[in-house]
Amino acid sequence: MHQWLQLLSRHNAGTILMNEPLSRYTTWKIGGPADAVVIPDTREQLMSLMTFIREHRLPWMQIGRGSNMLVSDKGIRGIVIKLGDGFDQTAFQEDGTVTAGGAVSLVKLSVLAGKQALSGLEFAGGIPGSVGGAVYMNAGAHGSDVSRIFKSAEVVLETGELVKYGPEEMEFRYRHSVLHERRGIVISAELQLERGDRGEINTALAAYKERRRQTQPLQLPCAGSVFRNPPGDHAARLIEAAGLKGLKAGGAEISTQHANFIINTGQAKAEDVLTLIRHVQHTIRSQNGVELVPEVFVVGEL
Repeated sequence: MHQWLQLLSRHNAGTILMNEPLSRYTTWKIGGPADAVVIPDTREQLMSLMTFIREHRLPWMQIGRGSNMLVSDKGIRGIVIKLGDGFDQTAFQEDGTVTAGGAVSLVKLSVLAGKQALSGLEFAGGIPGSVGGAVYMNAGAHGSDVSRIFKSAEVVLETGELVKYGPEEMEFRYRHSVLHERRGIVISAELQLERGDRGEINTALAAYKERRRQTQPLQLPCAGSVFRNPPGDHAARLIEAAGLKGLKAGGAEISTQHANFIINTGQAKAEDVLTLIRHVQHTIRSQNGVELVPEVFVVGEL
């Protein structure tokens, strides 16, 4: 056992799971073990953990709901942080502001907002991630994104410092925030919603849900869209036009239902998925001169 693991086990950092398979935490159901998965339940535990990581110069990363992540078959060295139940709380205010913990499901939050007759989160009804991950990525769909409703976020930086960022500090752009450069973990976010018609909001949520059911292979392990849409086009259109639907590598397959999805047919490895990603990029580059950029993060020992 690493010496730091022995020290961590005596540290007030939350639940500690050693040599934990990360396939249990990703929607692709793929991923080797982490040296340690640590699940803090309070901001104090998280701040203490970040200080420990800095003092011991350890590699670390966060995992939310694992919906946009491909973890290496060899796993991840260092510490993987997953926010615990203490960060899975929501509160609605009379002015339409909602405060949600970083671990709150974005889908769940959109449904709760609909029940409160609050509009603005309809776009998020099908994004299978957490509030923290959505802020980090400026997640979006259906012509909207987090930046349009964002008020502020509490972030624990990798220094262990707790800060509060507003819209300007977050530096939002397409699928990007300042947290890509200044590493930290979103522990809560304030979003500004508007009063609306409950029936219209729920109708929109239901329509988006039905559209996803008809067009996306959600019955099998996947990670949502694999590639970002290039300017003025759609990755799925390019991939389908190239005749790549149904292409397989090991247990991974480019979905025949949606060309920008790669599914795990049962025993897929990370290397299988990477093989398909690289083949798609090479094919589209050769045929169209377009560089497809992955929307999923590839992490761990490759």
